[in-house]
Amino acid sequence: MDNNNDTKRLSRLTAILLQLQTKRLIAASELASRFSVSTRTIYRDIKALEQAGVPIVTEEGKGYTLMEGYRIPPVMFTESEANALITAEQLILKNKDASFVKEYSGAISKIKAVLRNDTKDKANLLSNRVLFRQNIGNDRTSNYLSTLQLTLTNFNLVNISYFSPDNNQTTQRIIEPFAIYSTQENWLLIAFCRLRKEFRSFRLDRIESLFVTNQTFEPHKITFEEYIQSCRKNTPTPLT
Repeated sequence: MDNNNDTKRLSRLTAILLQLQTKRLIAASELASRFSVSTRTIYRDIKALEQAGVPIVTEEGKGYTLMEGYRIPPVMFTESEANALITAEQLILKNKDASFVKEYSGAISKIKAVLRNDTKDKANLLSNRVLFRQNIGNDRTSNYLSTLQLTLTNFNLVNISYFSPDNNQTTQRIIEPFAIYSTQENWLLIAFCRLRKEFRSFRLDRIESLFVTNQTFEPHKITFEEYIQSCRKNTPTPLT
């Protein structure tokens, strides 16, 4: 069996398992029709699931059901894992292949559905605060993205040591993370800088050290979209 067929079968087995989980009883003919395969193929799929330890009960002449009380444990993503998936979604949305974008977006929707409510809310917040522009070099320039994503969605104040090449100095900043975007070369953080008392852009590769405090800040009322529009109308936020 080639890789393409393997992938299709794995996808079908997963879908059958979801069908069994959501319906009390489902017939082989219904499954065969839904997935455009023969009933014989469905019989083999059911047997494969049983061999994998799924307790499927066969009701003769009626169909299949899961053993009473059996539930598939929900997929448990850590907050950082969920954030990585959401960030990847923003990259995928820029892909030129429409089918790839459609399938990935569908997969992300299913992933969001199984997240805990608090993680789901934070994932949705992050998806509205990430902007991606083409990265030609694909170089690794920083190592703080994951941590800053968490501070953005949990509204933690962050203490950073930030190097400014213009004056060749490193300054200590207390910042309120607001949004993240990528240029062709680097990841940048938009944050309210308490030292400068305004929003500033910070290149992640210029952050020499970072400490996440236990203090939180009030979420900013402005949306990322409104912020971008204001930047277009006025002078762009300075790269501090």
